Order: sequence, then structure tokens, then C-alpha cells
Amino acid sequence: MRAVWEMEFVSSGDEALLAVADRRFDAVITDMRMPGMTGAELLDKIRERSPQTVRVILSGQADRESILRSIAPAHQFLSKPCDPEHLRSALERALALTDLLNNASLKNFISRLKCIPSLPLLYQEVTRELNSADPSSTRLGDLISQDMAMTAKLLQMANSAAYGFRQEIFDPRQAVMLLGLDTIQAMVLSLSIFSAFDPDLLGPDPPDRLWEHSVLVGKYAKVIAKSKGVVGRDLAPYESAGLLHDIGKLIMASADPKEYGRVVSLAASQRIDQSCLELEVLGCTHAVVGAYLLGIWGLPAAIVEAAAWNHNPSKSPVSEFGPLAAVHVASAYDAQMHPELASQDAHVDQEFLERIGCADLQEAWMEPCRELLAEEKPK
Repeated sequence: MRAVWEMEFVSSGDEALLAVADRRFDAVITDMRMPGMTGAELLDKIRERSPQTVRVILSGQADRESILRSIAPAHQFLSKPCDPEHLRSALERALALTDLLNNASLKNFISRLKCIPSLPLLYQEVTRELNSADPSSTRLGDLISQDMAMTAKLLQMANSAAYGFRQEIFDPRQAVMLLGLDTIQAMVLSLSIFSAFDPDLLGPDPPDRLWEHSVLVGKYAKVIAKSKGVVGRDLAPYESAGLLHDIGKLIMASADPKEYGRVVSLAASQRIDQSCLELEVLGCTHAVVGAYLLGIWGLPAAIVEAAAWNHNPSKSPVSEFGPLAAVHVASAYDAQMHPELASQDAHVDQEFLERIGCADLQEAWMEPCRELLAEEKPK
């Protein structure tokens, strides 16, 4: 790639920091184990000094848990030995996302926001607990219970048909235990976001419809991932991406309530794709705006990708199954199962599915989603 990319190599974390101080880099790739400074420590410093730089860490599988628990420093974790083609692909994807979120129309729309929403404090506290040596469901429940609105939302979610628990849940600690530590982090973030905005800004749809859609897409994405053999903690990004993929709608409604309300109403009355109208009227789509905010907050690249390209994944550089594929299909399936919501995009990008080798799996993915929907019983 020397003929395509300009690259610089250094032999220590300290040298890397000097290089970043001297000039702007689109990406930094580091080993985890180095003398004097670990790769995670280096990327943490680079995040502070050059937040726009893509941060990639290379390390053996034994370090994976400790790196993942730190969450913030790295955008990408690549296991050693790392195939050069895999490294090239990971960088191209990260840089394509950077280019997408650096366009003039997005910047113009973001300028309408009085301020960029900050990462919710409760989410930060929950993340610290999850990253502790011994995370506890009880302590997490105690944290959440300090916020009455969050407690009400969490219990509403735990008792919703989408999760199908047999008993009624009254205690946030019990909700945390049943939902699981890997799920609760994304839930707290999405619940915080939905609680912070007025759902009535979203037009004629029922106020809870966007929330219900997000929950179902998270559940469907997880089911689809399971059918592809994804297990354990690796399932968490799929549900997280589903829960967060449409938050750009809330941001756009908050930035320009009158104009966005007109877009939503027009899309519903004319039964046309809302994203197309957003682009025509406002210059960018809720997908890109949501991805921008998730990127600013430092969420994993796979979750940002799922938000950015969930309506048109074939325009992304992604070439393998992951959260983007699962969320795209899950969102389309939910739209197909709710045809009364005509402005919701219900198409499945066949070109993209062919590219990732999943063109013949649509029906196999659809069936467990139908079963999940059929099993839901209002409490």
C-alpha cells in the first residue's frame, strides 16, 4: 500500500506521540505489548491529543479481554498474527467511515445543534462498573435506581414483550441480572438518549414506535447473529447496534424540530422513504447524523458502521458478515412486519448480501424473527 498510503514507522510509544504532535495522522496502529508504554496507554493519549485519528491495536488473543474491558482507546482490535489483507481491509473501512462523517452537508446540519449532546453521566458510571475487576449486577442496579426516570424506563423495557420474561419484574437489580451485563451497557445508553428527547418531535407515529423498533431490531440482529454461529460476548455489539441504529432521528428532530417534523409527516403521507426526503430537504440523513454522534462518543466502529450504512450497506466498504449486515436485515424485516409504517425502509440490499456471501440466507434469518415476534405477549 506504499503507493496508495503515506506511512511512517516508529519504534516506541514515546516516538509515536512525538510524531502525532508534529503532524496529523488518519490512523495509528500499535502493538499492545511494548517497553515503557502499552498500546492501550498510547492510544488513550492519542485519543486525547488527536481524537479524529483512527486507533487500531494489534495483539495476541490472551490480551483480548483486558483490551475490550478498557473499551475506549481502540477503534479496532486485530489479533496477531494478522493477515495483511485483513489489516488493509480494517483500515479501509475505518477511513471510509471517517470520510463519510467528514462531509460538508453533515457539518452544516450539526452546526444547527445548540450543543453536541454529551455522553450521559449514568452511562459513564455504568461503564466504569462494567470495567471494574468484579462487575456486579447489584451495584449496577443500585446505580440505575438512583435515576427515577431511568429506573422506570429499564423496568418498562425488561417487562416488554420483546424480552418475554415469564415473571413480572419490579426491581432494577433483578432487571440487570436477567438482561445480563453485556446487554445492560447499550441499554443504559439508548435509554438515556430516548429519555433526553421529546418523542412527539418525531411526527405522526406513536411516540414509543421508534423505541419499540430499536428494541426489536436489536433482538432480531442478535437472533440473526446466532444463526451465523456468533456466541457469548461477541453477540453484544449486534444488540447494541440495533438499539442505537436510529438515534440520528432524535438528534435531527432536536436540531430542527419544525423542518424535521415536516419531513416525517411528508414521508408518512406520501408513503415514501424518509431517508430520501431527509437528504433532499436537510442535506444529510439520520443514519449519518447518528453515526457522527456515536463516533464522537467513541463507540466501537462496528456499531458506528451499522448506524451509518444500515439503509444502504452496499455503499459501505464492509465485505463480511457483522453488525451492519444483521442490523440492515433486522430493520428491513421489522418494516416488512409493520406495513402500516410506510415511510420506514423495508428493502433488503441484495447486492450487499451477495457481496458478503449471505444472499441465500434471507429466509433462514426471517423465520426466527417471525417466531420471536409471534412469541411476544403483552404483559
